[in-house]
Amino acid sequence: MQTGTLISLAAYFILMLGIGLYAWRKSTEDSEGYLLGGRNLHPAVAALSAGASDMSGWLLLGLPGALYAAGLVEAWIGIGLFAGAVANWIIVAPRLRQQTEELGNALTIPQFLANRFPDKAIALRVVSAIIIVLFFTVYTAAGLVGGGKLFETAFAGLLPDAGMSDYMLGIWITAGVVLAYTMIGGFLAVSLTDFVQGCIMVVALVIMPLVVLTGGTDLALAAEAARAAGNANYLNLFSGLTLIGWLSAVTWGLGYFGQPHIIVRFMAVRSVADVKVARNIGLSWMLVALIGAIGVGIAGRAYAEANGVVVEDPETTFIVLATLLFHPLVTGFLLAALLAAIMSTISSQLLVSSSSLTEDFYRLFLRKEASEREAVNVGRIAVLLVALAAIAIAADPESEVLGLVANAWAGFGAAFGPLILFALTWKRMTGAGAVAGLVTGAGVVMAWIALGWNGAFLGGPGVYEIIPGFIASSLAIWLVSNATRRVGS
Repeated sequence: MQTGTLISLAAYFILMLGIGLYAWRKSTEDSEGYLLGGRNLHPAVAALSAGASDMSGWLLLGLPGALYAAGLVEAWIGIGLFAGAVANWIIVAPRLRQQTEELGNALTIPQFLANRFPDKAIALRVVSAIIIVLFFTVYTAAGLVGGGKLFETAFAGLLPDAGMSDYMLGIWITAGVVLAYTMIGGFLAVSLTDFVQGCIMVVALVIMPLVVLTGGTDLALAAEAARAAGNANYLNLFSGLTLIGWLSAVTWGLGYFGQPHIIVRFMAVRSVADVKVARNIGLSWMLVALIGAIGVGIAGRAYAEANGVVVEDPETTFIVLATLLFHPLVTGFLLAALLAAIMSTISSQLLVSSSSLTEDFYRLFLRKEASEREAVNVGRIAVLLVALAAIAIAADPESEVLGLVANAWAGFGAAFGPLILFALTWKRMTGAGAVAGLVTGAGVVMAWIALGWNGAFLGGPGVYEIIPGFIASSLAIWLVSNATRRVGS
């Protein structure tokens, strides 16, 4: 059984590396090619690349796990995300594609902000780069945790003894393959692999719940088991829902405006006119994928109860179902879908972190006259360094994918979300306001997490840190911009 699964996974790895080699030959001669694919992405590639890099292992691990454990009420996270994605494609995508090219052909988000507010250019690039590298290291670690859980659950005892646990070996294998095609092929490799991975993911998320349900599993079994465990309204979308709980779930959607690894795809689509086509493709993909992930969690709980299957970690529901229900070759395909979700996000995050370290630190302070070839090579080294830091964070096998993603998502959403929205739509915004919003958003999120207020707040349930962070950042931008704007401007 495991041999067939390993064959499928090996074929997937070879495909990813082949795409990396193709991209290396096509677009790594200069920084624009390595970091943005020459701004020539087909709308379908841009759409699925944005979606695949967005969803990560959270889509196949974290969300199904939350639904498996708590019921349909957890679907509000997905609803909030979809609403946020719609707004992101409509408000941010066309404006960012146009303005980043018009304002000095910016290759990174920090560069765009510096060009938009030249009086605070250095401060914006430095602070932005620090926040990007900090939160993306944590975000990348979340993906590697998913890779470790996959190998630990699906291949326990099968992998050769490498002097480490299956969990750590899974982390190193996942990181190794991602590093190979990202370092070799840059943005084009990441985007093309994202496209393939997005196709694999959505097929897997359609197949799995359909197989469970057409196999005779009754969803009522999940509700009965949950009722016995004290959750009487497992299939109720509003079960136990409070205003704070609802806000903490749906406000995940606010994070979209400030995710550099997602909005950078808007910068790379081949024209502003193609943004609408990409939007329609991307949102259709996302809707199907989210419904499938919800189905995996609920149907997986029903199947486990019907067949006496013990799922010790709810976040491994997808893996457990893949290994129990399918032929080994299909199992390999499904596990490749999980790896696709994990790798597509990791590669995007590594590349954005690399671009900030290269363009907003190395070229800004160390080697202003660095050649294009030198900049590309420095970018490759930066990819490796960020990956090693993420591996160190992910080494704890008790890490929860959803928790790590939630922290990083909130950090970016609060720091960059209001900043990007105001920068693209409010001409009276000032550079001082931009810096204030960036620092305030990130600072409030980190303080909220440190104080534990995302777990419990004023004696009640916790408040998701993106809410106070986003509000504080928006207020800081508005207040400081008004205070520092020149009279008559």
